Amino acid sequence: MRRFPRRPRGLRRRAGAVRYRMRKRTAALRAAFTARFFLPLRARRGARLLYAAILDGQTVNLHARLPRGARLPERAEILLKRGRVRWRTDARVYEGPDGQLLMDAAVLLGTEVGGAPVTDGRWKLGLRLRDGRRTRSCALLLVEPPVPYEGPTKPMEQSAATGAKHRISRSFAGSARVVTRSARPSAEVLKIHIDHAGITVDFRLLGPGDELPWMEFIASGRTLETDVDEVAPDVIRAVVPLDQMPPRGKGVDQWDVVACFGNGDRLRVGRRLHDVRNPARVFAMKQLAITPEGLAPMIVQPRYTPAGNLRITCTPMPEAH
Repeated sequence: MRRFPRRPRGLRRRAGAVRYRMRKRTAALRAAFTARFFLPLRARRGARLLYAAILDGQTVNLHARLPRGARLPERAEILLKRGRVRWRTDARVYEGPDGQLLMDAAVLLGTEVGGAPVTDGRWKLGLRLRDGRRTRSCALLLVEPPVPYEGPTKPMEQSAATGAKHRISRSFAGSARVVTRSARPSAEVLKIHIDHAGITVDFRLLGPGDELPWMEFIASGRTLETDVDEVAPDVIRAVVPLDQMPPRGKGVDQWDVVACFGNGDRLRVGRRLHDVRNPARVFAMKQLAITPEGLAPMIVQPRYTPAGNLRITCTPMPEAH
């Protein structure tokens, strides 16, 4: 079989940069076209969203101004739909200071938390107003897409309960949508405990599959394997003795923690379901001086890499040399 040569890495990077610029330019042109043509045409009959955000990774928070001339309804609902699937939840409509009607609503996403049964794809948001037997549907227009705020925290990118990703976008005609992507397989740290006997790591698995893994603690030239125990529903525990992790010579050993599965999958254990911008600083853990039986004293410190992966550093005590 004839094999074609692969493009050099530099060419692949340049091609990726060109595709990124083209996507960015297309998105800008599309947004300008939507703002100039569709939104003005639909503004008279649609409700304009003044605020739309998902801050905790699983709850859509909405605040909108209804079109002029709208009457206070007996009941209001937010309708979330995709294909033939429909989901309704109550909304609150009230009169604002200027006499115009406003709407507040919160939509919980995910059956695991008692919310909407969203699956992968785009889900359209709409407002339904009821007066007796009369029902009126009203589009929710997203004039300005949400902008991430500054500060030490940020909106959650994933649900802490399910690991699924949800974000707010808008259709070509300006209607608000929720875009959902299921959780990718990952291993999320819950708790770390260190004593003179060893290191205990509690974590949970997200994503498809229910097979228990085994753990590998990996440093330069060394690999320690250990079995795991399910100590509570969705809580898995791995323990590794510290007397198997002494640093070699005067160097520093950095141990990565990996969950391994029978099908060949390997997941780095870490902490990613959070809303802080600097996890290494916020989730910093104290170092501990340990003297394993029969070995020289050493300093042990768990920490998180910029990517959120768990890393355990073992350093010889200066006095030991």
